[in-house]
Amino acid sequence: MPPTPKRWDIAPALPPRQRARLSHIHPLIVQILYNRGVSDPEEADAFLNGVGRFSDPFRMLGVRRAVDRIRDALRGGERIVVYGDFDADGVTATALLVQALTALGGEAVPYIPHRVDEGYGLNCDALDKVAAAGARVVITVDCGIRSPEEVAYGKDLGLDMIVTDHHSIGPVLPPALAVINPKQPGDPYPFKDLAGVGIAFKLAQALLIAEQREPLGRSAVGLEERDLLDLVALGTVADLAPLIGENRALVQRGLVELNRPRRPGIQAMLAEAGIEPGRVDATVIGFVLGPRINAAGRLDTAQHSYDLLTAPDILAAKGLAERLSQLNRERQDRTRYLVDRAREQIDALGPGRDLYLIVDPKFEPGIVGLVAGRLTEELYRPALVAEQGEDVTHGSARSIPEFNITAALDECRDLLVRHGGHAAAAGFTVRNENLPALRAQLEAIAARELAGQDLQPSLGIDAVVQLSDLDWAVQEKLAQLEPCGYANPQPVLASLGVGLTVQRQVGTDRRHLKLTVVDPRTGQAWDAIAFRQGDWFGHLPPRIDLAYTLEVNEFKGERSLQLNVKDIRPAEVSRS
Repeated sequence: MPPTPKRWDIAPALPPRQRARLSHIHPLIVQILYNRGVSDPEEADAFLNGVGRFSDPFRMLGVRRAVDRIRDALRGGERIVVYGDFDADGVTATALLVQALTALGGEAVPYIPHRVDEGYGLNCDALDKVAAAGARVVITVDCGIRSPEEVAYGKDLGLDMIVTDHHSIGPVLPPALAVINPKQPGDPYPFKDLAGVGIAFKLAQALLIAEQREPLGRSAVGLEERDLLDLVALGTVADLAPLIGENRALVQRGLVELNRPRRPGIQAMLAEAGIEPGRVDATVIGFVLGPRINAAGRLDTAQHSYDLLTAPDILAAKGLAERLSQLNRERQDRTRYLVDRAREQIDALGPGRDLYLIVDPKFEPGIVGLVAGRLTEELYRPALVAEQGEDVTHGSARSIPEFNITAALDECRDLLVRHGGHAAAAGFTVRNENLPALRAQLEAIAARELAGQDLQPSLGIDAVVQLSDLDWAVQEKLAQLEPCGYANPQPVLASLGVGLTVQRQVGTDRRHLKLTVVDPRTGQAWDAIAFRQGDWFGHLPPRIDLAYTLEVNEFKGERSLQLNVKDIRPAEVSRS
């Protein structure tokens, strides 16, 4: 059977007046910017030319108090623990803040909890350990905002707790010495969507500013803001933070650093992946580097990723980069196996459900989020996938734009041990005896929230173009929109009624489709690749509509343009 087609949401044509306002910019780029809400000429030029600015970190609530306490710790030689998370955002944030604090002369040590043994976020046993080891200050990165009890426990141990986090705010703020999260009520910081590593960078930035104004030591600090931006770019893109506003500026500058890598761990990871410096973009982070960093925390320990990013030399980094690559291959294999296992449960449940909660003792904590994401993509329904242990079940949830999964879990908080996340993704822990009630309540919430909605996956189309309009010059213009990612997606173009001359299945299990299509006006042929759409084979008519991104394909040293197909439909559909 061919894949379920998407609903194409084709952007309205550009108003002539808007085109005239930006007459110095290619018309296709003006249309795409208009689709992104960028219409002012000055704003458009800034967007395309990479001149975004950083906001003053001291505008963020909690930063000044945190800086004062940290500088007291630096003066007094107190041990500071940076308590992170096991995903790419948390690991890069931990490495960044430890590097900054160490450069400022501090005794800073990392603590990254083990995904299986400890789970996400602060835990009291860990705080016991760091207190016993002599820590006086604990700074959380990418976690802590929904851990008021654990923060209170740390305070009782005599720890000064500083929480930095970007996740959604819970019913109460943790009783920390300082809470740094621009989403908290009343925070005047202008950009609310920094990743965890972005907020860690803002704290480091504030510390460097304070040191410049009033040095603590006689010698200059051997660290500049730009030395940290490679980590900011890695964590921000890998965590799917929106690439707009300050995130865009951070990632743009971070990509500059990644493409002239000085960090041995980055050098080793690029070499192992076969990526030449100068070729790193947001896509490379999202599909090559980020998954490797995440794989360690998913299948083993995130300490491997931390050690790679902080490796002192290339010799130490090389073996760690190879280990992460091996873990990533294992992650891919296990994901495919567990997705198939989850599909068996879904088939048994039957069609027509608004939400799926899939539980299995054989599911792996490090993989459940990937499985949930794949199911949500396939079914276009919220999916929660969890590993059932002896007493408790740990899981991850992924959702669709029509359903805020964290808000739904908030309604079920009385049944949960802990939970937290974003509108589209969350983690949760539930005692096994509460599973039936949780399933029933989530299904009822989904039925209420999704009633009457047309739950068909949609695909935003930026512009309808002729294939003959595309060339290397257009590709260079499109590249000005980089870095692309969440909230600034790669532009999706559509060409209607193109001729199909060649189709063949490729890849593992013949899951992908390789096509040759031709422009109906000129006969110009284009190569196209449709990932995970191999089931279209044998079901396509001679003329089709294509939705795609234009990309550069590099093979054996040669570069060519190709279409990365996002959806296919018979040409007749667009004519009806």
